[in-house]
Amino acid sequence: MRLAKYLAQCGIGSRREACRLIEAGRITLNGHIARHTDPVRLGELLNCLDSIELDGAPITNAETLAYWIFNKAVGTDCRLLEQDETSLIHLLPKAPRLYPVGRLDKDSRGLLLLTNDGELTHKLMHPSFAHSKTYHVRLDRPFTDEFVEQMASGVQYKEVRTLPCQVTRLSAMSFEIALTQGLNRQIRRMSSALGYKVIDLQRVSLMTLTLESLAEGAMRPLTQQEVAVLKAAVTI
Repeated sequence: MRLAKYLAQCGIGSRREACRLIEAGRITLNGHIARHTDPVRLGELLNCLDSIELDGAPITNAETLAYWIFNKAVGTDCRLLEQDETSLIHLLPKAPRLYPVGRLDKDSRGLLLLTNDGELTHKLMHPSFAHSKTYHVRLDRPFTDEFVEQMASGVQYKEVRTLPCQVTRLSAMSFEIALTQGLNRQIRRMSSALGYKVIDLQRVSLMTLTLESLAEGAMRPLTQQEVAVLKAAVTI
């Protein structure tokens, strides 16, 4: 198994984060600074036969993969910072170690997928896979049909032009938007570029996952069927 993939399965973060640790020289394999091309030898029951350390601390065998859904409230920071009392890290169980797949802004709310499956995280996050996320958005004032058409066809702001997407009016001041991009504060910046301010933004679905009746601030593990359906959708 490739080193970065194994590190992700050990729960240290996504495969991309594992690559950053390797590039920074913080990972050692059998006493030597690790390289991206280094393989990891696995024995029976996927026990690691190599000695792997992060900043001198041994990395244990891969954790059992876990998948949870969380209904984030406004005010919760998705960055896992121990020193920040608003951080998501203070709401997560001690075991298994879970990491959010992507982020929601502190002033946004809704669905977050939490997992220690680095391979799945990579497939959901990498732009080349173009998986959909759906949001309900409320603006500061009523908007026109032209606004809907402009949002759907792509919006220019700074050096960015967003990709075409699906936009559906929900009311005079709210709409649903399904994105396959994951640009920073994308919906807020798209709306601002067209002269509107977002006053509420909720992610209601990620691929095949929806909030359904999950209360705000609550989390639960995915069922085996939900995990299977999600993984099947990712591999299409």
